[in-house]
Order: sequence, then C-alpha cells, then structure tokens
Amino acid sequence: QVQLVESGGGLVPPGGSLRLSCVASGIAFSDYHMGWYRQTPDNQRELVAGITRDSVTMYADHVKGRFTISRDNAKNTAYLQMNSLNPEDTAVYYCNGRWALNDYWGQGTQVTVSS
Repeated sequence: QVQLVESGGGLVPPGGSLRLSCVASGIAFSDYHMGWYRQTPDNQRELVAGITRDSVTMYADHVKGRFTISRDNAKNTAYLQMNSLNPEDTAVYYCNGRWALNDYWGQGTQVTVSS
C-alpha cells in the first residue's frame, strides 16, 4: 500500500519558518520525482516546488528565495523548508510523488500564517 504522509504544518506568525516533511512508503522512493503543492482559495492545486529523482529542483516564482525543497532517499522523505512566510502562503500543502504512470498524493497539512 502506497502512502505519503505529510507533517510539520501549523500556525506561524508572518516572517516565521516551518519545515514540512513527507514520508513515503510502498514505493521505490529514489525513483520518484517529488513535489509540494498547495490548495488555492479557489480550490486549485498549484505547484510550489519540485525535485527530480536526480535532485534537480524548481520553484514557483512567488516562493523562490524563501522555500527550499530537498530529499533524503535513505529516509524515504521529502522536505520543504519555508522561510519568510507571509499570510498569502496560508494553504493546505500536499506532497506528490510521480514516476512513469504512477501519481500519488498525501492527505495534506495545513499551514496558517497569521499574527
């Protein structure tokens, strides 16, 4: 059974930081491209950051310089370090793993940026 389990969300004041984790099981993690998405107020999922199986990274323009995606294949875990958070970053964040025809999602973790 494939599972992607996110953790690390919570309430943080503007300017604060959080680190999200996504632990995968049931897949050959090192084969997968991993991504972090967030749900927008109009219920669209937008890509925040991605990291390929070869650890090439990409970021949405609005998080460049603030967020860092990484992976630890030995721990089957992907991370999203989020710094300088602002209220517009408030959303449910989802982990995604993709390879060939396989496409898996976690259940999401809430991030709220508010004073």
